[in-house]
Amino acid sequence: MRIDHIYLYAGRVLGTLALGTIGALATACSSGQSTATVFAPPPSSGSSPTAAASQGFSPSAPALPTAAAGPAECSSAALRLSLSGGGAAAGTAYTHLDFTNISGATCFMQGYPGVSLVSAGSNAGSQVGSDAKRDPVYPSRPVTLAPGQKAHALLGIADAGNFPPSKCQPTTAHWLKVFPPDFTVALYLHFTTQTCASTSVPTMHVSTVVAKA
Repeated sequence: MRIDHIYLYAGRVLGTLALGTIGALATACSSGQSTATVFAPPPSSGSSPTAAASQGFSPSAPALPTAAAGPAECSSAALRLSLSGGGAAAGTAYTHLDFTNISGATCFMQGYPGVSLVSAGSNAGSQVGSDAKRDPVYPSRPVTLAPGQKAHALLGIADAGNFPPSKCQPTTAHWLKVFPPDFTVALYLHFTTQTCASTSVPTMHVSTVVAKA
């Protein structure tokens, strides 16, 4: 074979290979294939949260401030019970049930205490007559008590003589049993009064707790 024929044959082979390569690249591009890999850089310190999220980063949200907790409700253990005041009207004697905050922390009271007359100053005593009914003479509002401060509720006890003896069943009670609002541990106080043994006669009524003047 002549040399000029060899060069001509080699040129045809190279041309065929080049055309094949170009055709393969064109096929890849037309089919949507990509031979390049893109690496997204991390967001800079000045990037917005939206831009960071679009790149796959989730910046932490700032912590919200928590509200300061208010005082707790005055428990039975935080209170000392005593009586003050007095007076009478329309056959009913009145006295104040005083609640003193004896704890070392501020607390609050709100609502009606539970009040009854009992036969002993402990859980061993039994109830005498009906418990005190709620008297809406004052609106129910929270009363905040710093250590040593007092709140009170007005207790009214009707004279047993106001009722027929057969219905009242007059008797003498010597103890008050008082539950502070929302608590089930009682406070006891020595207190002697005539009352009705019958639970069908409402001889007592009590107001909600209010601030002590």
